[in-house]
Amino acid sequence: MKPDDNVWAQVGRYVGLAFVLPVSTFVGYSMGWGLDKLFHTHFIYLIFLALGAAAGFIELFRELAAESRRDGF
Repeated sequence: MKPDDNVWAQVGRYVGLAFVLPVSTFVGYSMGWGLDKLFHTHFIYLIFLALGAAAGFIELFRELAAESRRDGF
């Protein structure tokens, strides 16, 4: 943590991280659901749900790795 970071900037950063995984999972599910309705299938939502969750985890890990580099770990 840099000395010039204030507490509210850190709170905003971590609250944003808390929403990355659920939002990306929901977006993936929604896209899959829409494609299922469009193509009259019942399995595409599972694929996009998994892709959304994977994208959320990847982004979460990337942000945490960048944070640890900023802290000097």
